[in-house]
Amino acid sequence: MLRETASRRAVLKIAGSICAAAAVPTAAAATEWTVEKAPTDGALYDVAYASDGAYAVGQDGVVLERTEKGWRKVTDGGVTGDGRDLLCADVTDDGDRLWFAGASGAVGEYDVKTGGIDDRGSPQDNTNNFLDIAVTGQGGEANVYVADGSGIVSYSFENGRSGKWNSVQVGQGDALTGIDFYDAKSGHVVNTNGSAFDTTDGSSYDRIGVPDANESFYGLDSDGATDVRVAAGGGVVYRYDGEWSSTTVANATLRDVEVDGEDGYAVGESGRVFRYDGDWSEESTETGQNLRAVDRGGPNVAVGDSSTVITD
Repeated sequence: MLRETASRRAVLKIAGSICAAAAVPTAAAATEWTVEKAPTDGALYDVAYASDGAYAVGQDGVVLERTEKGWRKVTDGGVTGDGRDLLCADVTDDGDRLWFAGASGAVGEYDVKTGGIDDRGSPQDNTNNFLDIAVTGQGGEANVYVADGSGIVSYSFENGRSGKWNSVQVGQGDALTGIDFYDAKSGHVVNTNGSAFDTTDGSSYDRIGVPDANESFYGLDSDGATDVRVAAGGGVVYRYDGEWSSTTVANATLRDVEVDGEDGYAVGESGRVFRYDGDWSEESTETGQNLRAVDRGGPNVAVGDSSTVITD
């Protein structure tokens, strides 16, 4: 997932083997992440910072905005009002357009300045569930990439307009759970079969690993060709810096990871949050609900099941 509005081919190429490191996070400190009330009852699946603040998307197509007075509901019917779940979100480089996607081919573009929502859904009649989305470029001129549950990346270099989509099969049909781009057409995608792929043209993908990975992959943070992190089952964070390495930070599935340099977070089951500052350590939270996504900003925000929102 592309975060903080920053933009993110051939056989298997492995520069080195996995160097596994079992790490025990330091003990949790006093509560640092507190619960904020959200005007919805269902699960929240993703969170992203736009130019005017944080937005969360979730069950039944809800879109929430964080304001000075708390969270407000932008829409509770999704892109077209039919209540399809929104499973992922991302923003353009200028932060002025929030894109979201989800169940049964739903894709939408929200203008944070005007409040208008444009339906960009069912590209090439694809009505699969879209599990993650990445956008690069400016509002109204974006490259859009959506990854689905059948191993397909649908992409548009013309802002998702009707008739301006193409698609590519990535891997062997396993669900693509994470996609993130660090430049206009360069980024990475991961799947539930422990595989990671890269692209430099936005339209073709080569597998780059991961050797000996036994976990399903979920969250993805792609900050460069050799600057990648993956949140996985078994509490593992994988890192690619030209070679793959892994660190076990928890005994629970991790759903998302966001790291910039030596600062970042991973979140997962049972309300668990882990801080990275060169090493991983666990932070206390006020929730036991499963967390689905995290985004860095002011404040950092994580969201999850049962309308859970926590901030630090």
